[in-house]
Amino acid sequence: MTALCSENCSSQYQLHQTNQPLGGNCLLVFIMLGKILLNILTLGMRRKTTYQNFMEYFCISLAFIDVLLLVNISIISYFRDVVLLGIRFTKYHICLFTQIISFTYGFLYYPVFLIACIDYHLHFCKTNFPFKKLFYFFTVTVIWISVFTYVLGNPAIYQNLKAQNIYSYQCPFYVSIQSYWLSFSVVMILLMVFITSWSEVITLVQAIRITSYMNETILYFPYSSHSGYTMNSKKTLLPKFIVCFLGTWLPFVLLQIIILLFKVQIPAYIEMNIPWLYFVNSFLIATVYWFNCHKLDLRDMALPVDPFVNWRCCFIPLAIHNLEQIEKPISIIIC
Repeated sequence: MTALCSENCSSQYQLHQTNQPLGGNCLLVFIMLGKILLNILTLGMRRKTTYQNFMEYFCISLAFIDVLLLVNISIISYFRDVVLLGIRFTKYHICLFTQIISFTYGFLYYPVFLIACIDYHLHFCKTNFPFKKLFYFFTVTVIWISVFTYVLGNPAIYQNLKAQNIYSYQCPFYVSIQSYWLSFSVVMILLMVFITSWSEVITLVQAIRITSYMNETILYFPYSSHSGYTMNSKKTLLPKFIVCFLGTWLPFVLLQIIILLFKVQIPAYIEMNIPWLYFVNSFLIATVYWFNCHKLDLRDMALPVDPFVNWRCCFIPLAIHNLEQIEKPISIIIC
């Protein structure tokens, strides 16, 4: 495996590459088609009550870029030789376009993670600004343009594309080191949290039950009135967060562990996908909730809402006896 950059530019970025024969264009089309179907399925499964945020806009933009890439490589694969606006496109441009997208996706992990953190922090602090939707659209657009410009204007990347893409029978697809360290950090934090509160997690899992209320499924979290911690203390919330998070994302966490253990090299154009972004999104929301649990107002419906996990039930003991006899709806316990 060839290193992308020379040693003097490794501090700026560190990527790895995997080779795929140029004859596998049909396979590339099917891979992108499968990824797009997975993106659509994930977007369709999300809860519809979520508020607009940066991550939602970025996920939609990512789905659009994936579709655009699929259309381009499909047209070139079908016609094999296309002339558009005086520019001749051949099968080698399939590799070129996919490499550029891989580079771009590879550099997006840290900026997206950082901006999402800032967005949730500002929202939690109730920092209002006008034209929020327009602001998110502008921010996402600026991020894409900035990263595309950096990729196309970086001399090291340009020389690498020029040397290996056009005249080679192998098409190198790049794996971002940013995704590796983000996945590693999330998995390690989850592991440490689970080890720290594993006894409480086991007790909670054994005592938890699922019931129905107002035609919706809710989780009944037991709560001991003799607990030495307050209801919204960080120590009390930690096992509940683990149960809620792993209850939704356990298969994805196991997948990340397998990838990390076996050092699987996944090209960036595949690894940057909407399920992965929503996985990180849930982790970010849980982190914001946990650090600011003492400031939360559970009646505030403007709190960050996870498209897949409802964290509100973690902040309420839910020690409500005869739940089925309650006549008035309690919307904040719906999970």
